Amino acid sequence: MQKELAGGSPPLNAPGRSRSLRAYVLVGIAIFLLAFSVRSLTWHDTRFEVGKVQSSVVGDYQRVAELLRQEGLRGFFSSSSSLADLNNLGHPPGYSILIALVRAIFGSSNAAIQFTQIVFDSLAAVLLFLIVFELFSLAPATIAGLFAALSPQLVWNSVLLLPDSLATFPILLAVFLLARSREKPRLTAFVMMGALVGLSCWLRANAMLLTGFIAVAVLLLHGKKHWRYSLAVIAGTLLIVLPLTIRNAIATRHFIPVSLGAGQTLLEGIADYDTNNRFGIPNTDMGIMKQEAEVHQRPEYYGTLFNPDGVQRERARMKRGAGVIASNPVWFASVMVRRAASMTRLERTRLLSSSPAVTHSPDTANSSRLVDDTTTLMRRCSAESPQAKFTFDPANAESLILLGDASKYGDQFLCERVPLKENTDYLLELSFRIPQGRMRVSVNDTVSDVLEPLEVKQPAEQPVQTIRLPFASMAASARVDFSNEASNAPPIVHVDAMNLYELGPARYLWTRYPRLLLHLLQRVFVTAVFLPLALIGVGLTIFRKRTAALIVLAVVPVYYFTVQSAFHTEYRYVLAVNYSLFAFAAVAIGWVVRFAYRKVSSLSVWERVRVRA
Repeated sequence: MQKELAGGSPPLNAPGRSRSLRAYVLVGIAIFLLAFSVRSLTWHDTRFEVGKVQSSVVGDYQRVAELLRQEGLRGFFSSSSSLADLNNLGHPPGYSILIALVRAIFGSSNAAIQFTQIVFDSLAAVLLFLIVFELFSLAPATIAGLFAALSPQLVWNSVLLLPDSLATFPILLAVFLLARSREKPRLTAFVMMGALVGLSCWLRANAMLLTGFIAVAVLLLHGKKHWRYSLAVIAGTLLIVLPLTIRNAIATRHFIPVSLGAGQTLLEGIADYDTNNRFGIPNTDMGIMKQEAEVHQRPEYYGTLFNPDGVQRERARMKRGAGVIASNPVWFASVMVRRAASMTRLERTRLLSSSPAVTHSPDTANSSRLVDDTTTLMRRCSAESPQAKFTFDPANAESLILLGDASKYGDQFLCERVPLKENTDYLLELSFRIPQGRMRVSVNDTVSDVLEPLEVKQPAEQPVQTIRLPFASMAASARVDFSNEASNAPPIVHVDAMNLYELGPARYLWTRYPRLLLHLLQRVFVTAVFLPLALIGVGLTIFRKRTAALIVLAVVPVYYFTVQSAFHTEYRYVLAVNYSLFAFAAVAIGWVVRFAYRKVSSLSVWERVRVRA
């Protein structure tokens, strides 16, 4: 067999690899336990606030889940059911079905759903270990598994009340079966690959065309004479997706393969890069609804994306987007290239807190001791940027106005340290209005939240919003700071109130030690570190003529680069790309480590020879 990169290994059933089976299993278990621990600690940090992330989308999933519990299977297939409302088809029903099942077993707590996701996301780290182990050897496989276990991007998404991390698991399992098929191709395995892609589509529709790319990868791995393997992959996907398509046709009397929304995301994806607004396309859901209501003189269009006339509106959106693409093919190709490049960047996301999580509910603030108020906190702040300034609101002497600079990121205002009790839970409560821009408020660099306008309101109509930042104080003081957060305009923040409450004694203080280590490790997960490593890993794979490994690891990112890049994209849509990034980075590190080990070993042998001489 061709020598494997980074100390390649024989097939699993070969004598050499069978001897390492115990280490193989132990490493897999260790990766799972590490991944589960990191995600559990992150859940403990964020359990009071994750419901605020994409709250309207979370509400849609939970509303459909409640309808499923009330109306059951009969309602799911009925055209007269509330589930047949086109507004309930903006997302595939798989995640809502899962929520309904989990709540039927464990009750209405979100924790049960989150820990279901945590388990599968931890298993996804193990799957990456298995994939790389199939293609290379134990060392790079272990490194890849550790990357997936620790990655703050993957960890954060696993605790959100959204299906994105769950939808990645069946895709990784399909890739693992693709890697395994090199040695013993079986028709049932190829059907399972397709079925797993179909299962992912029940959770998120983004992977709907991935089965075609896997079918092509199968042809490249096994040759054109095994074309039936590729057909088996496609058949497996149809086997899982067609029941949903048939259900949609029965319930809505329309052909909807999985869900609605492709036209909406196509238009918003064009608008994202149309900085001069040449095409007059809004870049938000509310903007699209408002424009459609005005153009068609249908006031009822404003407020809902898909009802009434959801299918017709979606087709019109697709036609409009296709017209823009046909008229501007070179520009749109550059958009796809830029968006594909953005998928290789690691998301700027929350890290695991280095201090113990708050155990007291923020809801107890009103009955807790007030430590400081707006006057004492905000008047101790000073501008960190030369262009940033703050002033008192002429309409309200108790309110301050923070004016940030034009940078996308960077510190704006820093407050003096406030004396606190050690090992105590506190809550910072901030009431604000923000007409434009985005600003992040942080306490001790451990907890933070983003201040941003509501997209449904004009700047003059922005309401007062309130955020709560609970934190455990490990020191005798705390500091509040404000910074720009991907702001598209100089931020303007009216701070109406900022109060600091003492909640009670902190608990689980022993977790500060593993938290500190994990927090430091997560700080390494930035694009500047992993993208060069991944590119080196790709280059080494090509240089060492590991064609099969390149096909297996590249099939998912190539799909997202070429298909998803045509649509509006968020980091959570393309989480599967991160796994390939970590795999190639692990290959690069594994090769460097092995190369260094061989050099050291050869020097040691030479020293022994010289001593004997």
